[in-house]
Amino acid sequence: MSKKRACIIASSLRIMGGQAVQADDILKRFKQDGFAVGFLPVNPQFSGLLSRFQQIKYVRTLLTWPVYVASLLIKVPHYDVLHLFSASYLSFLLAPAPAAIIGKLFGKRIVLNYHSGEAEDHLRRSLTAIQWVFACVDCVVVPSEYLQQVFGKFGIKTTVIPNVVDLEAFPFKERAIFYPRFLVARTLEPLYNVGCVLRAFRVIQDRFPDASLTIVGNGSEELALKELAVVLGLENVRFAGRVERELIPSYYAEHDIMLNASNIDNMPLSILEAFVSGVPVVSTMAGGIPYLVKDRETGMLVHLDDHESLAARAIELLENQHLSRNIVQQAYNECLKKYSWSVIRDQWSEVYGIK
Repeated sequence: MSKKRACIIASSLRIMGGQAVQADDILKRFKQDGFAVGFLPVNPQFSGLLSRFQQIKYVRTLLTWPVYVASLLIKVPHYDVLHLFSASYLSFLLAPAPAAIIGKLFGKRIVLNYHSGEAEDHLRRSLTAIQWVFACVDCVVVPSEYLQQVFGKFGIKTTVIPNVVDLEAFPFKERAIFYPRFLVARTLEPLYNVGCVLRAFRVIQDRFPDASLTIVGNGSEELALKELAVVLGLENVRFAGRVERELIPSYYAEHDIMLNASNIDNMPLSILEAFVSGVPVVSTMAGGIPYLVKDRETGMLVHLDDHESLAARAIELLENQHLSRNIVQQAYNECLKKYSWSVIRDQWSEVYGIK
């Protein structure tokens, strides 16, 4: 067993999102395997009166960023490897950038794990300004071949390590019949285009009046989406809001088809969770999704912002149960081969240098 110590630096689960979930999963798995891996949150939580100020958008940044940087200066010297989770734009400069610089000053091995589907726009706009961050890191890891190609356009070499999905937390459910019980599990932000799903559901409900739709997640578009559901005259639509991580598997178990209408995306963890839960996926071909979902093999793909096609493919799954069962089985097998911890662990161990 390696004596090297690694530190994962990412958002905590207090900010629910794919990166936070991935960071938490990797941390837990490595600890279970006996490796010395710690965690440093980029979003330190305050108590008392200060916690109230953290609820205010820009004030939150002014309060937490100096504390985060101070924690880096205190804790980084105690580790050998830094695993930096990264999004794009301002988040890139506030979270992984200072960690990379401080890690470089202390001579640590630095792994930048970039996840954002907005990578191409981010790099095009800001490459000159952020090249100094990439110069500090030893390895850039991306979760998909899609992002590898994007970074390659800018001359940045990357290693692909896919997202890991928790096979134990999301048990496979074999369905004798797939009913019109639909699920969305995305943050309610413009890039995920949940409005397209609502418009598709209007078409679906015209064909299956008893169809239901549950939307798990919150975000800036929540009110507008609720208003759209009313305008469209939809019934049986439930906005579940933010759901704690441990309760998410029950939503997959209670639904039979997932709908995803992203305009910008990379490798959505929610799709992998649907795969292992036995839930067929109908999705747009945004960003890296076609690298994850093979049309009519592990899921159904449609063009961006095409609610008619999204609805048509969902209806096809309901009317062709044999196709649905085949897709579910192939998607599950894909997870076993590519996205389980037994496969992913050795890839991270090699990048960390702790094998």
